[in-house]
Amino acid sequence: MRHQVAGFKLGRSRDQRLALRRNLICQLFEHERIETTHTKALAIRGEAEKLITLARNSSKGTDIEKVNARRLAAARLGNAPDAVKKLFDEIAPRFENRNGGYLRILRLGPRLGDAAEMVLVELVEE
Repeated sequence: MRHQVAGFKLGRSRDQRLALRRNLICQLFEHERIETTHTKALAIRGEAEKLITLARNSSKGTDIEKVNARRLAAARLGNAPDAVKKLFDEIAPRFENRNGGYLRILRLGPRLGDAAEMVLVELVEE
């Protein structure tokens, strides 16, 4: 039984899950909208919103705190400097007055090949 077991395994090993989450979040920040399965969207939603909150809160900090926040985001996203730059320079200022709920998940219906529930994950427009 899986009572009170947190997280999604997604049929992958630990390293593959980490790489998948990093890639999906980087693509989300670069394109601001991605199409994926419902389970994968739920798996990345929390971490993506935490990164946006980190970027949003760092704008009020000192220069050292800003650098530390960028380093923490870069460590979470892997080797994706373009995604980190866009997160801090374009996405975070957009949500300056919003207290969470940065992502929208819209259901698209089943995928033709295997009937997996597909969704559209996008950043909320202000």
